[in-house]
Amino acid sequence: MLATSILLTKELPSLSYNPTRDRFDETWEAPLATLLGLGRAAGADFIEFFLERVNYISCLAEDDGITSISPKLSTGAGVRVFRGQSDCYVSTNDLSFSGLKAALEKALSIQGLILPAPNSYIPEINLELLRDYATKNNKDIWNSQFSSMQEMGEVLLDANAKLKQKANHVQSRRAVYFRDWQEVLVAASDGTFARDIRLTQSVGYNLLCADGANRSSIGKRSGNTGDASFLRNWNYEFDSEEVAESAGKMLYADYVESGTYPIIMANAFGGVIFHEACGHLLETTQIERKTTPFIDKKGEKIAHENLTAWDEGRSQNAFGTIDMDDEGMPTQRTLLIENGILKNFIADRAGSIRTGHPRTGSGRRQGYTYAAASRMRNTYIAPGNYALEDLFNSVDKGIYCKKMGGGSVGATGEFNFGVDEAYLIENGKITKPLKGAVLIGEAKEIMNKISMSSKDLELASGFCGSISGSVYVTVGQPHIKVDSITVGGR
Repeated sequence: MLATSILLTKELPSLSYNPTRDRFDETWEAPLATLLGLGRAAGADFIEFFLERVNYISCLAEDDGITSISPKLSTGAGVRVFRGQSDCYVSTNDLSFSGLKAALEKALSIQGLILPAPNSYIPEINLELLRDYATKNNKDIWNSQFSSMQEMGEVLLDANAKLKQKANHVQSRRAVYFRDWQEVLVAASDGTFARDIRLTQSVGYNLLCADGANRSSIGKRSGNTGDASFLRNWNYEFDSEEVAESAGKMLYADYVESGTYPIIMANAFGGVIFHEACGHLLETTQIERKTTPFIDKKGEKIAHENLTAWDEGRSQNAFGTIDMDDEGMPTQRTLLIENGILKNFIADRAGSIRTGHPRTGSGRRQGYTYAAASRMRNTYIAPGNYALEDLFNSVDKGIYCKKMGGGSVGATGEFNFGVDEAYLIENGKITKPLKGAVLIGEAKEIMNKISMSSKDLELASGFCGSISGSVYVTVGQPHIKVDSITVGGR
């Protein structure tokens, strides 16, 4: 039964809807349109439903055995209600009409609103024709193409065996894979009605080597969106050689001497510092909290004139690539910084309402139990005009940070990051390996010291935690030179 202009609140108990249970399709339009109209009749300015179905599995191989297989199936929905600039969010795993109505009623009550009295008119919400990215891009077939659990185990065990052949002084070997399949449907009172399927996969190594008092730990992970055969195509022989070589070099490396150095940061995952120390500060959630030093700097210089940076959701198979965000907005490219000038912030719907910055297709969430928030997608420093040798030739004595490790970032951009694999640069040449380096700085200072970028942009998969949970993102950059930074060591 479709919402019509003659629908009254007294008819709600007798309404009967039978949407498709195993797929989010056009049959969900009628019940959701009715509920959205009910929310508007109660006095809400805007209402959004987010429906989700998840099929997740991970597999871990440690040394020569499979030690964990972890599946997860979930289905649920969330409703967000805006009243002016205020909003609230309620989630449920009951996707029946009565279950969704109960969640809506709870959200309305939090906003001080109540369902209209009997015989009240429920306005019709005209949803757009279903914008179905899953069907358009042939994503519905993915489930039939996945690796079986047996194949997962066989690939990971073969990969671990290859790593054992390549590495010396091995203390432990880990190969891990996960696959996250997610179907989503968004319906909102502005007429949004959109469906998508996302497929996110990751596979990688962690290697720990030890020889007496010497230790080294190196990992490598790659990610993909949209290739159901990703695990089958994993070139673990190449990755095992790279990880084993890095671990061997770091095993006997000297500890870095603390001080202030020029550094060259490698491409790909080196971009994690820009993501953490600057990217988060450009999200409208930070503007709302007044915890970003860039709050009033749009149109002003915040970085070196050689630095340009993007956030986008369109790079093929990248970890943060999405056809639409979790508010149903089509993905796009957002120019963050151009030649050092701040051009745009990263905004979701709530952030746009409260700050005035336009939405950028960046409303993202871990799942239906979270309200969407402004989050990064594929975020990277753009390629520069320098050859890689130009960067090294400009350094008399410094440090090459080839592989970044973990770290932490303060609310306003202060950061420290470990470096898993580093080398001394002397007279423009890489000389000896170093370990124990920690990069320490502040975003608004370090951004003006990134003076050179090479042409070799590469992206790397990552995970980002924030107010709307953990989401899949891409970090990236070409090789960059930082003129000076504090390096902690011994």
